[in-house]
Amino acid sequence: MNYQHTIKPRDKFLDLRLREIWRYRDLMMLFVRRDFVSKYKQTILGPTWFLIQPLLQTIIFTFIFGYVAGISTDGAPKGIFYLAGITSWNYFANCLKTTSNTFTVNAPLFGKVYFPRAVTPLSIIISNLIQFGIGMLLFLIMYFYYIIRGADIQPNWTLALFPVLVLVMGLMGLGFGMLISAMTTKYRDLQYLVQFGIQLLMYATPVIYPISEIPHKYRWLIMANPMSGVVETFKYSFLGAGLFSWKMLIYSGLTTIIIFLFGLLIFNRTEKNFMDTV
Repeated sequence: MNYQHTIKPRDKFLDLRLREIWRYRDLMMLFVRRDFVSKYKQTILGPTWFLIQPLLQTIIFTFIFGYVAGISTDGAPKGIFYLAGITSWNYFANCLKTTSNTFTVNAPLFGKVYFPRAVTPLSIIISNLIQFGIGMLLFLIMYFYYIIRGADIQPNWTLALFPVLVLVMGLMGLGFGMLISAMTTKYRDLQYLVQFGIQLLMYATPVIYPISEIPHKYRWLIMANPMSGVVETFKYSFLGAGLFSWKMLIYSGLTTIIIFLFGLLIFNRTEKNFMDTV
């Protein structure tokens, strides 16, 4: 049998190399294990931080925005309203943050062995999906706790869209992350702006407030954010609070597809010569 594999440069601009990425799926799963295990490997509490962080965020948001600022939650209990927004937002934010420095963090590995570089950000998305699953476990525990207590929570048929929402969150974070990662090979300043930019973007997304609280003349600015439709649909499907709009959701989906494909394209083009600039 012939095990020889020839690596050739690819000059086709629209070559996304999806088949090659699929051939390295075993390597991708090794990276998934590495990313998940290494995150809290030398901590005392380990993976329980995946529960503690969103819980602390929820307590702080409930006190500051719910009781001090008195921001409306459209009739939903404050605690579960903020946890719903945090749970959906954190998956996107973590995917964006951890994929945005793929080239610089993995430069020593990339310089030694060949494999499709897109395997590394894809593995990050999957490992973050495990973290999201742990966060969802906390959300569901609190969710059923509020239901048992007789809280005004009204789940509805849009719960069937949950897999679509998770896919959109992950791919949108991946697309933006790959674009930023490709640009940071030349402009290192961007990696210092990512965390700050994510914080600003959170306040431009209905995480701590419902869209109904935004004045009509400014509401289009919030709706222009493709994550707004995802977060609002997530809260609406579980709580019955907020706004559900097919237009917002379709806009989020189409924007995600464009950003992901463009990000993967630029990422693949950059990997050929990034070692000369990193």
